[in-house]
Amino acid sequence: MTTEAPRRRVRWTLRRRLVVSIVALLAVLGAAIGTVSVVTLESVLVSRFDQQLAAAVALSRDNVGPYGYGGSLPSADELLARQPLGTIAVIDSEGYGMRGFIVAPKGASVGTADQMELALHAARDGQPVSTDLGGELGEYRLLAATTENGDSLVVGLPMRDVNATAAALTTAIVLVILAGLILAAIAATVIVRLALRPLQRVAETVSHVAELPLDRGEVALSVRVPEGDTDPGTEVGQVGAAVNRMLGHIGSALEARQASENKVRRFVADASHELRTPLASIRGYSELTRRGGHELPDDVVYSIGRIESESLRMTELVEDLLLLARLDEGREIRRAEVDLTALLIDAVSDAQAAGPDHVWQLDLPEEPLTVTGDGPRLQQVVVNLLTNARVHTPEGTTVRVGLRADADEVVVSVADDGPGIPEGILPSLFERFVRGDASRSRKAGSSGLGLAIAAAIVQAHHGRIDVDFEPGATEFRMALPAG
Repeated sequence: MTTEAPRRRVRWTLRRRLVVSIVALLAVLGAAIGTVSVVTLESVLVSRFDQQLAAAVALSRDNVGPYGYGGSLPSADELLARQPLGTIAVIDSEGYGMRGFIVAPKGASVGTADQMELALHAARDGQPVSTDLGGELGEYRLLAATTENGDSLVVGLPMRDVNATAAALTTAIVLVILAGLILAAIAATVIVRLALRPLQRVAETVSHVAELPLDRGEVALSVRVPEGDTDPGTEVGQVGAAVNRMLGHIGSALEARQASENKVRRFVADASHELRTPLASIRGYSELTRRGGHELPDDVVYSIGRIESESLRMTELVEDLLLLARLDEGREIRRAEVDLTALLIDAVSDAQAAGPDHVWQLDLPEEPLTVTGDGPRLQQVVVNLLTNARVHTPEGTTVRVGLRADADEVVVSVADDGPGIPEGILPSLFERFVRGDASRSRKAGSSGLGLAIAAAIVQAHHGRIDVDFEPGATEFRMALPAG
């Protein structure tokens, strides 16, 4: 059983809704005016036509006279004398039957019995009535009367002229309405477009602000809605003024945030720089004591070793913090040609020596690939990715390192078939002090700065770093501009 996907509702723009609404309103108004005009014209024409019909009935009664018909019903010349072409007359007498006549272009002629019978019975109430007699006669306006001899007389005039006039007027009104609606649609489109231009400029301003990298770095939010579109006397101007006020508040908040971040960066950089000297002294004195050849108790030797190892670990942390602070300040990295093929060979060799319990695979292109950048920093990125794959996966995990050229980029990939990354930390994986130890075996301490440093270095090279994850498969990719 298949189910149809729900149809997506098409949303009309404000411009289209306004134009359609204006044209629809004009169409309804034009139809109402046209209907009233046609009905009024038909009423006037029928009223005048009824006067002509009454005169025709009176003329036929006068033509018959009060003295009978000389033993038979009157002839066409007697009944329809001086009547216009197309006039129909039907007379019915109990003693002589029914006879009908039509004034035709070539003289009087007798109509069909069915048409005369229909005309005679349609006008029984003594009021003018319109009836379609069929055939070539079409619609007639009929009026019944009684002759001086007591016979029934029905006289009718053709409605073709009245109907033709009403049809012509209807056609003219429809054509005028259609032409007017087309012109109104064009004019409304132009007018609405001009009226909504300020709103479009406001939307363009907001869209431009939305494209700015407001989440990091120095932000000079100088974009504003043009002053001409901030008139508080108009609805669009009120929107523009509100947007400018909002942008002003956002700009102030971003400046305050940036000032606070700058203070923190300066503090981290200064503290890291100042800590390097005492940490070097601690490491040096502990190493000197350990190598001095003095007989020391075992617990003292153990303590000195711990002091030395922790000073090394703290030195690495300080160096990482100092590097991040320098990258945050936007210091230019060194630019030189870097052979990524050789870099990956060295990095994988070192990783294999550090993690012999893992399976290391290296997939390289036939020709060496080079990029322009800071070789030591790029090596640091690769080493961080390989260290993550080694430290946070169990023994026997296969780690695949690849290098390929993709369009205008050079892509380095590090994939493993370990347990993966907790989904809860994926959005913040490249942020500082983020760890994924909850689902990976942890063999060594981690500061949570490795991926943050990798992302900062790649960004400084105008590249990108991302990760694809599914249970049993994790792949980090570093893409750098080629050439």
